[in-house]
Amino acid sequence: MALMREDNQRSKSFTRRTLLVGGGQAVLFAVLAGRMYYLQVVESDRYAMLAENNRINLRLLPPPRGRIVDRFGVPLAVNRQNYRVVLVRERARDVKRTLDALARLVELSEYDYERILREAKRKRAFVPVNVRDYLSWGEVSRIEVNAPDLPGVDIEVGQTRNYPYGESMTHVLGYVSSVSEHEQTGDPLLELPGFRIGKQGAEKQYDLQLRGAAGTSHLEVNALGRVIREVRREEGRPGHDLVLTLDASLQTFVHDRLKGERSAAAVVLDVRNGDLLALVSSPGYDPNIFNTGLTRKTWNALANDPLSPLTNKAISGQYAPGSTFKMMVALAGLEAGISPETTAYCPGFMRLGNARFHCWKRGGHGRVNMYDGIKRSCDVFFYDLSRKIGPDRIAAMANRFGLGAPVGIDLPGERGGMMPTREWKRATMGEPWQGGETLINAIGQGFVLTTPLQLAVMAARIGNGGRAIQPRLTRPLKPEGEDAEPGVVEGAEQVEEFPSIGVPEAHLRIIQTAMDLVTNDRRGTAYRARIKEEGWEMAGKTGTSQVRRITMAERAAGITKNKDLPWRRRDHALFVAFAPVHSPRYACAVVVEHGGGGSRVAAPIVRDILTETQRRDPAVSPPVKLLAGGAVEKA
Repeated sequence: MALMREDNQRSKSFTRRTLLVGGGQAVLFAVLAGRMYYLQVVESDRYAMLAENNRINLRLLPPPRGRIVDRFGVPLAVNRQNYRVVLVRERARDVKRTLDALARLVELSEYDYERILREAKRKRAFVPVNVRDYLSWGEVSRIEVNAPDLPGVDIEVGQTRNYPYGESMTHVLGYVSSVSEHEQTGDPLLELPGFRIGKQGAEKQYDLQLRGAAGTSHLEVNALGRVIREVRREEGRPGHDLVLTLDASLQTFVHDRLKGERSAAAVVLDVRNGDLLALVSSPGYDPNIFNTGLTRKTWNALANDPLSPLTNKAISGQYAPGSTFKMMVALAGLEAGISPETTAYCPGFMRLGNARFHCWKRGGHGRVNMYDGIKRSCDVFFYDLSRKIGPDRIAAMANRFGLGAPVGIDLPGERGGMMPTREWKRATMGEPWQGGETLINAIGQGFVLTTPLQLAVMAARIGNGGRAIQPRLTRPLKPEGEDAEPGVVEGAEQVEEFPSIGVPEAHLRIIQTAMDLVTNDRRGTAYRARIKEEGWEMAGKTGTSQVRRITMAERAAGITKNKDLPWRRRDHALFVAFAPVHSPRYACAVVVEHGGGGSRVAAPIVRDILTETQRRDPAVSPPVKLLAGGAVEKA
């Protein structure tokens, strides 16, 4: 009996356990079934979308950069095909090992290794890192054949910038280069491998317009991440094309003409509307090296070159204008009521206190008036004139002609020069103005500084009758939203009414006549450099600015000529002019660093430039209108 009772109790206990286990299993199956229903029915759309996203990769497509062309549609900056290899970190199992394998196929330097590993850590895992550009077809083939052993490595066909005119256009166009870390703004476009932005010149000034907007590519990939096919592509918006006012052929001519000098700058302007037809700084450099790969050795050579090839001297070089400044002193004198027939006697120097201020002509010019003073560039005449009117009136007149402040060209890096006054000296140096400084100021020396661009603007405003033209390098882009397609650039003559600078026409005619005498009268300082073609004659002014003061000991020893001095201590040579004399259309300014005399060195260069400019007559030939898609039509 006891045994039977024990068996019954054991049986009841087993039954209860069975029920508990069965109930628990039923609950678990119910929960599982409910969860499966929730995932497969309630959340089916969401997970279908997630699965689709895992299957489809979205990639940004860099937009084609806008072209840059000259006023006649000649390409100055274009795009060409470029094969590059990139690495996607999230698909590479081991970035370092993958790079080691890749290095056996294509050359990778230690610098490349460091840069790639640094960018791979900094960028998001799915963003490709540029490994190397400009692959040869053999290198592309080797990488494709070994693709299974290179996880995360892809070959891309992109575009790179090319500058057909090389060095002759470099300071105007600038160049594009890779985006540095401090230039990252969060824009995904800037993180794309091989993407480049403008770093100098017009490429930098108009970078956002030239850059465009990115497109997208939807790619179907397998479980290993390999691309199966492109599902959909949405092309980006290409960058705006840009039309410059330059004449490429004239720019090349000017560049070649300056090659004979170590360091020089030249500017050619349309005096009626301010179009820059040529703007050259020499020496320059080939901007294509910033795309194809700039070595540290090459960069150091450019950066440390004493001739400063990286500097755009036409807008950033600041020089004492020398005698080219005498027109400003003469106009200030005319405004003060001094007659152009007023004379001064030049014995070759002027004494002020215990100091002697010399004229460039040791024997002197004798008695001269304002016309003679400009024609023969007599320093003593302008010493005398400046003492009568003072530095403040001279500075005020020079400001009206664009000297002493940036003229506002649409290029980065323009400098404003210096136009000193009594107040300026007291404010900056805490010292009063000295009488001797007035004399030095009158011949464009001392504190006075100008840029070649400012000198060209000065000559243009003299030639055009005192209209305040502003130099411009580009045709304005049409705003987005107008009926025209994106990329359309205005291309009409666009002659606008510039305001007067407030100088009487009678005073300007006196200066124009005197500048005519400089080049076309036998006693003029630039007569030998005159333009002989009838109807093309130029009116100009020579200038020679000292870079150091000639001591009495040097004068006594006869060491006053540039050929007797080291190149760095020689005078700068300058010349400004407009042409043709009787109906001015073009203005030109040239500065030759340490070139010597303006009449001997700079004037012949301006003569050749203005002769070629009038032969081509780019201001009369209509500019172009560049349409979206690259079409060109005459305005």
